[in-house]
Amino acid sequence: MQASFNDTLARWMSRAMYALCVAAAVSIIAFLVLITGYILYRGADSLWNARSVFFTENPIANTADPDYPGGMRSAIEGTAIMVGMASLAGVPIGILAGIFLAEYDVGSRLAAPVRFFADVLSGVPSIVVGVLGYELLVVPVGRYNARAGAMALAFIMIPLVARTTEEMLRLVPGSYREASIALGATKARTILRVVLPSVTGSIVTGIMLAVARIAGETAPLLFTALGARQITGLKEPFPSLTVQIYNYATGPYAAEKSMAWAGILVLVLLVLVLNLLIRYATRQARPAA
Repeated sequence: MQASFNDTLARWMSRAMYALCVAAAVSIIAFLVLITGYILYRGADSLWNARSVFFTENPIANTADPDYPGGMRSAIEGTAIMVGMASLAGVPIGILAGIFLAEYDVGSRLAAPVRFFADVLSGVPSIVVGVLGYELLVVPVGRYNARAGAMALAFIMIPLVARTTEEMLRLVPGSYREASIALGATKARTILRVVLPSVTGSIVTGIMLAVARIAGETAPLLFTALGARQITGLKEPFPSLTVQIYNYATGPYAAEKSMAWAGILVLVLLVLVLNLLIRYATRQARPAA
């Protein structure tokens, strides 16, 4: 009798937990659909109305015509330039740091602190990075500039790439390394010719995730690149899509707010495309097991 009661109770508890899991999953999907649907509802109409100027004209001041804020061309180009500069600095450093943590950590006193600080930096709020970038990269120069913005983005990118590279390299079987060294290859040659090619797709996936992360950052750029209506040089205040969206969304004019919604939709589509590329890369090349 007692065993039957316990079995019935266990079945009901299992069903209840299953129902809670389903409810949680449905709620997450519902929130995602609601947010995405609202962005599409507001952004698609704004983008359609501004389609003739959005990608072809720079933002302009609204003092002359409050109903014509211009386009977003310079903001999109500025984001692409700074993300590219950040990737040029952050990807090599992140990959090399990940290789060190995965392949040279044995007997090294530096590996544990590097791993710890990489984990800490991955969770640091981006506004903290922005303030540090302002103090270290803007104040000494005396002006906001694109280089400071790119370095702030690279600072966010490096720990993400480093930890992803480390985790992927650790998935490579040790027999690969042993076989290569047994054939006379050096450790460096083994890493370059055997270990890295085995997880290239996964490392690329981590890099693309980091790019998607920094492409949507606003706070670091507000403190470093500041923003501008057109590109005048890397040593001057530099435009970016996220900062321009912020300026338009907080502006007093309805036309600017409408353009902000169009920019939000384009930014969301950009992140969506990057995530689709990540899925594709993951399917094409999986880490060795």
